[in-house]
Amino acid sequence: MKNLDEWLAHCERLHPTTIELGLDRVKTVADRMALRFDCPVITMAGTNGKGSTCAMLEAILSQSGFRTGVYTSPHLVRFEERCRIGGEIVTGDALVPYFERVEAARGEVSLSYFEFTTLAIMGLMAASKLDVAILEVGLGGRLDAVNIFDADCAVITSIDLDHMEYLGPDRESIGREKAGIMRTGKPVVVSDPMPPQSVVDHATEIGADLWLFGRDYNVQGDKQQWSWAGRGRRYGGLGYPALRGANQLVNASGVLAAIEALRPKLPVTAQAVRNGLAMVELPGRFQIVPGQPVLVLDVAHNPHSVAALAANLDAMGFHPVTHAVFGAMADKDLATMLAKVMPIIDRWYFTDLPTPRAQTAAKLEEEWRAIETRSDVRASTHTSPEDAFAAARAAADPADRIVVFGSFYTVGGVLKDGM
Repeated sequence: MKNLDEWLAHCERLHPTTIELGLDRVKTVADRMALRFDCPVITMAGTNGKGSTCAMLEAILSQSGFRTGVYTSPHLVRFEERCRIGGEIVTGDALVPYFERVEAARGEVSLSYFEFTTLAIMGLMAASKLDVAILEVGLGGRLDAVNIFDADCAVITSIDLDHMEYLGPDRESIGREKAGIMRTGKPVVVSDPMPPQSVVDHATEIGADLWLFGRDYNVQGDKQQWSWAGRGRRYGGLGYPALRGANQLVNASGVLAAIEALRPKLPVTAQAVRNGLAMVELPGRFQIVPGQPVLVLDVAHNPHSVAALAANLDAMGFHPVTHAVFGAMADKDLATMLAKVMPIIDRWYFTDLPTPRAQTAAKLEEEWRAIETRSDVRASTHTSPEDAFAAARAAADPADRIVVFGSFYTVGGVLKDGM
């Protein structure tokens, strides 16, 4: 294998299943690689808000002069997006030697695509002389490959029903899996305002330093500014995060709690907090692209995040017609997702996606027709997000808006096309 694309194709062929939770195999290979971090590690788990929380932490810590490394997944357009060093997306050429290291170390061990690529990225990050590593869990927490590294601070964002076939049938079960990233004696920040009791119980059982929203830290605000108060520290007169959406304030509150919990290791100034929140960027999270028509991109792909998207769209003001490009995985609660945003959408463009895990456009339309009650709403099906978006653009008037949401593949397909 000579380049990143060839290595990624190799990883896809290695393991019989796309997802296999468990730490034994990945830990074996990591030990053979002598893989470890010589800097504080912040590990992020949750159903929604992980990527935004990672981006805000990265922006604030970078503004304080720290060399940051960030691992997130999945990507929108290019695999390299999964790793940022010093705020910059890494190159494929930089990653290739670490894929080679994983291959040399694994021997007889069969690694899934996610495990193999995670180890390669961790290898690059560990060799990059970082001041702080920010690691986003791919799925769950307890049995996710990222959890082979001990967190100096764990952050658990909002918890909702998603990936239930792997994580359990309810919020308590899912919360228990997310809680697996906690470590004894280390801070864990929970930014979900109403966390499952299983999260609180696990922190107590293992003796983690639990920071709860509403107990250990809180926020207040008006339309112009907001303030944060935590254990012995307060930030007042803050500007709202550059990432749009009401849900981002909850994410930002957890970020500031994590900053305070790690202050002895990573001291941060108030000005760095202000600058970081003002400058943070993350594509695909209620991303508004100005123009005629206005475009909204959002990777909302479960009922909780789609409800937040609906609320954010409602707050945008009047648009004569809202067009929606939508594609999603087949294992999602599609009927609930559609129902939450249907009152706002006037024209649907359902799309196939380039992965066998996706629901077909025809099936999406079928689900929608089973619950749609407005006779004036029309729908069409398309073979790709690019085709669906082109149809929406052709039909939309300048004063309308187009919303592209659902899977990362949906938003990534439109971004890849250059809009």
